[in-house]
Order: sequence, then C-alpha cells, then structure tokens
Amino acid sequence: MSALSHCKHIVLRLIALIQRHPGAVAVFGFVSGVGSFLLVDRQAELARVLAAVMLVSWLWLFLENVLRERIAAWFGFELPPPLLRYATQMIHQESLFFVLPFFFITTTWNSGQLLFSGLLAGAALVSIVDPLYYRWLAPRRWLYLAYHTLALFAVLLTALPIILKLTTPQSYQLALGAAVLLSFPSLLGLITVRRWWRGLLLIGLTLALGAGGWLARTWVPPATLWLTEVAVTTQFDDANRSPGEGLQQVSSEALRSTGLFAYTAINAPRGLDERIYHVWRHNGQEVDRIALDIHGGRKNGYRAWTHKQNFPAEPAGRWQVQVLTEAGQMIGVLRFRVD
Repeated sequence: MSALSHCKHIVLRLIALIQRHPGAVAVFGFVSGVGSFLLVDRQAELARVLAAVMLVSWLWLFLENVLRERIAAWFGFELPPPLLRYATQMIHQESLFFVLPFFFITTTWNSGQLLFSGLLAGAALVSIVDPLYYRWLAPRRWLYLAYHTLALFAVLLTALPIILKLTTPQSYQLALGAAVLLSFPSLLGLITVRRWWRGLLLIGLTLALGAGGWLARTWVPPATLWLTEVAVTTQFDDANRSPGEGLQQVSSEALRSTGLFAYTAINAPRGLDERIYHVWRHNGQEVDRIALDIHGGRKNGYRAWTHKQNFPAEPAGRWQVQVLTEAGQMIGVLRFRVD
C-alpha cells in the first residue's frame, strides 16, 4: 500500500469513527470554547491559538471546491461528496459550540440579546441533529448559506479581539462586512427574476442587510467583554478602588447628600484597549452618558466607576446604569430604585 493510500485509509477510518459518535465533535467544540474562554484571562497566547485554528478551518470550508479540484489533480483521487458534507457539518458543530460559552456568559438575558444568543443555540442544535441538518437545512441552498454566514459571523466576533486586539466596534464592523459579502450567494438564490434590474435588487438587499446588521448591534452581545463585579453604592474607597456595600434601593436624601457610585469590573482580552460608557437612565430616559477607557488583561476585570451627583429634582423611580461599548453593544446593566 502506498503512503497516499495509507493516509487516505486512516482519514476514512477516522471519519467513520466520528460518525459512530456524532456528538463527540460538538462536545469537543464546547469544551474547547470553555477552555478558550477561561484562557483569555489566564493565558491569552493559547486562547489565540484556539481561535486561529477555528479561522483556518473556516478558510478551508470556503475554499473546499477549489481544494477538492486541486487534491484530485495532485493526488489522483476525488474526495467523496458525503465525506465533504460531513466535514462541513463537523466545522459547523465545532464553530457554534466553540462560541456558545462566550456568548452565553456575555449575554444580558433580560434584553434583546436573548434573541441572538438563542438563535446561536438553535443553530448549534441543528448542527448535531442529522435529520434537521441534512433533510431540512442542507437541501435549501440559500438557507444553508445563511446558516454558514451566521456561524462565521459569531466566530469572527469572538476571535478578532483575541487574535488581532481589535476593539469591539472594529470587530463588529469587520465581522458584519464579511457576513454581508458572504450573503451574496444566498441573496442571489432568493432572487429568481431574470430582468435587468436583478442586479440592482441584489445590491439593494445586500445594503439593507448590512444596515439591518448595524442597527441590530445592540442585540448582539460583545463576545469577549463581560462583567465580573458590579455595585451601586453611596461609598467608594479610592485608595483600594473598591466599592462599599451594593444597594438595590436608595433614598432621595442619600442621593442629594453623597451622590451615587456605579462600579463595574470588566474582563477583556489581554492587550485590548476599549472605550465604554456608563449610561444612566431614569424611568427609561437617558439622563447621563459618561465615557470610560478600559484596558484588558487583569484577572478580576478592569475596574471602572462613575460618580453621579447631579440628579433630577424628582429622582424617585426606576434607575439603570447600562454598560455599553462604543458601538452600542450592552455589556451589562445595573438596576436600582430611588424612593
């Protein structure tokens, strides 16, 4: 047996083994995601390697047709289509289960971010249920490409801040741009008219998709930023950068006498510099927006706080301090009431 035949035999046996245990890839993806999530804080280099492997696998996926032709030309055999389809499914499983820990920990669940993270969880479930994946998703080419693009969008949101030290807005813009470009084949499959204005319609839908993706950014969790400690308090230790007792209810008299501190410790990848905002809201209306610059890498999160002393004449009611990225993505929210 030649070396080439021997390698082919090993690959086919490995694929057959994985097919007998279809959940193994999903489990590995989830475990590697959890590991990478933890290592972002503890050992950023290894987390970058894990994310880079994910991006390389996606590059192979987009070039699979070209690579299949090259393999046939160079080695004299063609990879069977069922094998390629299964390899694609494995990449979807690995990608989606890899990013789920990041999005689940950073999602503000009582907000619109629930929809995006729920969509990712549903997509991950489809990737491991063969009847759904092969009989419902794969035959619908436009839906399959949209599914493909969603998974890549989530991977880029997670990987770019880790690998390239991009800010959250920069990562979102690049990920959205890649998703819009990759949506062309899916949109082309939806437009069945053969008139001259088909191209204009395609461009219009693509631009609309990009605009919709940008407007929906507040519903997308910042995959690599999360709160490790929060407090609303009337006291703060400047020397130790530590808040006093956290409060959920404050009197109007306390506000007028000492003001109020909003304290947040934000975990971010090592080397990442990011501008965030503390947005103070009273009964749903924004009353103050304060910019803060954070730096990644601290184990317990970068400590940032604002001290608000200027309150409305009638401060009673429901208050929120939303912690937002520069792109408007919500990192978390602090809630309290004033009597």
